[in-house]
Amino acid sequence: MPHVTGMSERPTLYSFRRCPYAMRARLAISVSGQTVELREIVLREKAPEFLNTSPSATVPCLKHGDTVLDESLDIMLWALESSDPEHWLLPEDGDKTGMFSLIEECDGSFKHHLDRYKYDTRHPDADREEERSGASVFLRCLDDRLTAGPWLFGARPALADFAILPFVRQFANTDRDWFDGENWPELKTWLGAFETSGRFLAIMQKWPKWRAGDEPLLFPAAPAADLTKM
Repeated sequence: MPHVTGMSERPTLYSFRRCPYAMRARLAISVSGQTVELREIVLREKAPEFLNTSPSATVPCLKHGDTVLDESLDIMLWALESSDPEHWLLPEDGDKTGMFSLIEECDGSFKHHLDRYKYDTRHPDADREEERSGASVFLRCLDDRLTAGPWLFGARPALADFAILPFVRQFANTDRDWFDGENWPELKTWLGAFETSGRFLAIMQKWPKWRAGDEPLLFPAAPAADLTKM
């Protein structure tokens, strides 16, 4: 049975709708069947309660009792180790080590190039086309992996898919016409299925900015079983 805490014990998730790291956390919490109090943070005007909770002042941040988790992968594992009904931690092909290795590549070199591509004006030494090319190396590797099946580690989705998809989406949306014109058909199919899924739509609702004293906003709004699966 999914673990659902009482209202007084319910975990609190500080989140920001468009942040890929926060998307990761919401995806894992949603599939786990747990319920949290979601507090939508505006990054340019961070609530004092959030700053007092998050050691890094970044989203996502989950507080449960005396425990504070300030890394998106830690939050994913917290949710899935409590309840993993779709076996995201047990990929059909490969293992956890292989998944974490691929996620590390996403969070390392790919994210480095992605930031300098998307936010090139913040990096005077960045050449936008070179950064896009550097990021594309990882995407072509993903496309190659996906020729063996619809998901990165087999015929069903696993942790690596949902840890990486939000960042591929962010890259694609930086210049969608260019992205759609590239020859990575499996990658585009994988991303398109994610973007049109009930699972994605459920974690991308628009929430109001949280303020102290607001009525608790529960996430997810619907049980995991009610969401359209990919």
